[in-house]
Amino acid sequence: AAGRAPPEPYYGRYIGQFTNFAHGIKGSIYAVDESTLFVKSFAYDGTAPDAYFWVGKTPRPSPDGYIIPYPEEYTGPDPPILQAHNNTDIILRLPMGKRIKDIRWLSVWCRRFTVDFGEVFIPPGLDVPKPRVLPEFRRLAHGLRSSNISVLDAKTFYIPNLHYDGAGPDAYFWVGNGSEPNIMGIKVPNEIGSLEPLRGYQGEDIEIQLPGSLTVYDIDWLSVWCVEYRHNFGHVFIPKDLDVPPALGQTKITPSWWYTPTTTTPRPVYSNCREILPNKLQVKWELQGEYLQIELFGRINEDQYMAFGLSGANGRPQMAQSDVVVAFYDTTARVFRAEDYFISDLSQCDGQRGVCPDERIGARNDVIVVSGDRKNGVTSIRYKRLLQTNEAIYDMPIPIDREVSIIAAVGPLNARKEANAHSHTASDHNPDDIRINFSKRNDHSCKNSLYDVKDESGPKAWPPRRIEGERKFRASIGPTGGKRGYTAITGVPSWGIAWYINDLLIPEITVERGLTYEFYIEGGNDPAQPARYHPLYITDSSEGGLGQKTGLEARKQTAYAGVEYDEDGNAIPTGGGRYCEWEHRTIDRSAEIDTFEEFKSTLVFKCEDGEPGYLNWTVPMEAPDVLYYQCFTHNNLGWKINVVDAGASGAPNGLHLSHSSLLLCIVLTVFSLV
Repeated sequence: AAGRAPPEPYYGRYIGQFTNFAHGIKGSIYAVDESTLFVKSFAYDGTAPDAYFWVGKTPRPSPDGYIIPYPEEYTGPDPPILQAHNNTDIILRLPMGKRIKDIRWLSVWCRRFTVDFGEVFIPPGLDVPKPRVLPEFRRLAHGLRSSNISVLDAKTFYIPNLHYDGAGPDAYFWVGNGSEPNIMGIKVPNEIGSLEPLRGYQGEDIEIQLPGSLTVYDIDWLSVWCVEYRHNFGHVFIPKDLDVPPALGQTKITPSWWYTPTTTTPRPVYSNCREILPNKLQVKWELQGEYLQIELFGRINEDQYMAFGLSGANGRPQMAQSDVVVAFYDTTARVFRAEDYFISDLSQCDGQRGVCPDERIGARNDVIVVSGDRKNGVTSIRYKRLLQTNEAIYDMPIPIDREVSIIAAVGPLNARKEANAHSHTASDHNPDDIRINFSKRNDHSCKNSLYDVKDESGPKAWPPRRIEGERKFRASIGPTGGKRGYTAITGVPSWGIAWYINDLLIPEITVERGLTYEFYIEGGNDPAQPARYHPLYITDSSEGGLGQKTGLEARKQTAYAGVEYDEDGNAIPTGGGRYCEWEHRTIDRSAEIDTFEEFKSTLVFKCEDGEPGYLNWTVPMEAPDVLYYQCFTHNNLGWKINVVDAGASGAPNGLHLSHSSLLLCIVLTVFSLV
């Protein structure tokens, strides 16, 4: 490993020193990664009335910029004014998904008087350190396998989709030097910081950090190694040309307490209980000084959440603008979670708007998990929250002097372990106004325990639809069909809408290599309306949502059509068009309807003004056997494209007519004869 490591101490790519104009500004600035700056030995006298770290892309520091909040964790609606510092080491994360390539300078700036106290300029084309993707674990024993492992920084490994049977009696994560793993290695703590022998893993995504002062520049390999029997279960080699971010604490590894549910706290006896969703969701509560403690009981699956909170409008149940807590069991981390959410509108969270955890939109999770349990199909999670959190934008104060309208729902989790926007069936949320005075006692209307409710099987799924022989496709939006439709077909949760191709709910499409296909796209073209903006693209990802992905996550999928890339490598969707949607005439009746054709008769097709988008796609000869049509801005709207060789789809000479096309031809022929 000699000669590979950058000079110590390593802070990232050096940018320069602050130029001081006033107030004693000084410090050395480094680029840690694509979106993080490190200021070494920062100094400032703290006497200016309205000073902040300030960045922008004008030629020089100016009012046309924005704040980098420091400290990153703060209370109140506005970032705190910069305080005095004397040789402080500071990590700055660019907000709102910005990257270092998007800015030209960093300044200490007074907003009130528009004065630049100190500045440093970002060199054009700065090559910042980046995480490095490695191969997967070599598969040697005990079912060890993974997806591609990533070096996130000089001390942190990300191991996705880890499988290991746990049968090794003395196995550990193990690092060292040499051409192969050997006994002269060092144990690496597991994802919860423990050095106990490894448990079994079943497709989990974990992060581990090298102990002490050890860095990735000091090792040649990472393995799973049995110390007792001196056996290598599998390994991955560390390349010698790494240029990864320094380990300055900027990588938010999952803390150890996150993995350990609190199960020893005795269960309280509540005098208050309401059944919000019949046979599905109950809420119990009590005041504890400045806190309100709540326990939710939900008859839900392990891939579902339950949500409870204050309605977005008093006097009626309104999801938009509501402040809720989303609670669920995290099967990946094996922990019960309760998270603060703000719902700006009923769309999937895009990092700024939608059904969003507070932490994802720059606020704070003010919910404390007390305990959790799951048995007999019922998940119970106890948590508490301050009555007044001092977050004016995303948290409502909980009144205790009057009744307040509440909102509740259950629904599916997505791949990020976040709440998908639910489908608004009468059984999945409260359709009527329910009011609670949280200071009352003996408000107890629960008649039965959810543990006594019999589990009734869901409705029978509709058979999947298939399209073969078509060369033209019309893509519009429609409802998912509840438990009979999208989720039953794909096996993954949806968020209430899905693609309709040629008026069919997520059909499997068959295409031939070398042939050209046309898509007329009606998924919306206004990014300002995220719930009605669904550019279509073709990808190898079963999840889609390329526009939500950044860095390593974005590079995991390949776009085959509907996406262009700018000079900086950013994905730009091209498959936008007017918005057309199959809407319910009244309510979702999918649960009571046996066929998709009958279900579609309960819908009405509506289009906004404008023209459809157009996508012309020639299937590459090297295309894989399975691709997907998906939404660029949201996950899980589309389904499979089966790719076959020329002539293999069953229609000769490249002329393929589906049933609908044949009917159209017959109608046109009859019309011409008449």
